Amino acid sequence: MILPIYIYGTDVLRTKSKEVTPDYEGLEKLISDMFETMYASDGVGLAAPQIGRAIRLFVVDASVLKDDFPETDGFKRVFINPEILWSSEEKVSMSEGCLSLPGISEQVTRPVEVKIRYQDEHFETHEETLKGFNARVFQHEFDHIEQTLFTDRISPMRKQMVKRKLQKLAKGIVDADYPTVTK
Repeated sequence: MILPIYIYGTDVLRTKSKEVTPDYEGLEKLISDMFETMYASDGVGLAAPQIGRAIRLFVVDASVLKDDFPETDGFKRVFINPEILWSSEEKVSMSEGCLSLPGISEQVTRPVEVKIRYQDEHFETHEETLKGFNARVFQHEFDHIEQTLFTDRISPMRKQMVKRKLQKLAKGIVDADYPTVTK
């Protein structure tokens, strides 16, 4: 089932996310719906707060970008209760967009590499190091469960330049090709 995406200005995007436990009701269906929603919205990642759930869960499938970013080949995962254990000092700036902020993209500087720990959909614990675009996608989605949006990471000058667009989104003026929820 395709779920609506919660847009900038909705409270859930700034609500502290709770840990997910194995007895979370309907988790398998929720994960399936999140992948379906992400694909229907042309996203490569989707966090639970973006579909109205303040829980520590996100899904990614960046493999569609493998021609431009070879490291994304096969990068399809469910991340439950993830944490970042280490980030590289080396950083790179790239343009980012977000399903919760349609029509806005900005340069965001992030570590090139991160070491992470998370549970998969079977609640098995994994530790791995992500590099390049995989690290970026993970960090972007991880930010969502930490109540952070990519616009929080841009310079004050750039933030001022997108202020009007953000205000429109917060008022419910949205142009998206997928179902949305606004304030």
